[in-house]
Amino acid sequence: MPSILKTEKFTVMKKRVKSTLRSYLEVVIISLIIGLALRTFVVQAYKIPTHSMENALLAGDFVLVNKFIYNFTTPQPGDVVVFKYPLNPSKDFIKRCVAIEGQTVQIIDKALYVDGKRVGNQKWEKFLDPLVYPEEYSPRDNFGPLQVPFGQIFVLGDNRDNSKDSRYWGFLDLKYIKGKAFLTYWSWKPDASSPELKFPYIFSALQVFFYHLVHLPDRVRWERIGGVVR
Repeated sequence: MPSILKTEKFTVMKKRVKSTLRSYLEVVIISLIIGLALRTFVVQAYKIPTHSMENALLAGDFVLVNKFIYNFTTPQPGDVVVFKYPLNPSKDFIKRCVAIEGQTVQIIDKALYVDGKRVGNQKWEKFLDPLVYPEEYSPRDNFGPLQVPFGQIFVLGDNRDNSKDSRYWGFLDLKYIKGKAFLTYWSWKPDASSPELKFPYIFSALQVFFYHLVHLPDRVRWERIGGVVR
């Protein structure tokens, strides 16, 4: 009798363990499906790799992008949009929409004009180079006038002297747009001394982890975390 009871207890425990593991597995699978759906259709995270959007976004900022909003509307002037780079769709770029279809864009001595009116905003525009290039030399400081075609927009980097944007590679087709940046959820200063992942990855990963942990207080831009992208 005791052996039979032990066997029954073991069977019951085994079933409970299987049931518990199955429940955890279901939770994990459902969570992965929801996370994937959110990432694909609603919100996605992006890291800002360059200085082209200073001072609205800094290199090392991590932003959340609303991928759902443009299902119901189209980008408007002032929106900061993430999109597939038209010349290489495997890369993502982030720039500011400054003009939409039907509007005429012109840049005169670095100043932006849309439909003949000067468009300026000190929070958006940043100029570091005092030189002004003629249009024959570069489209950076003198461009247009050109009308934005149907189904496209004109985008610029806020750091106007250090941005490859519609001035160089043309208008942006709406089909390439992935979403609108709306929140900076993390930010830290780029560090050229930071170690990189190398083979064998286990030891390299530990080195990277402890390096970032030690330098965390100096690198994190706490004041930027949670900031709305404007």
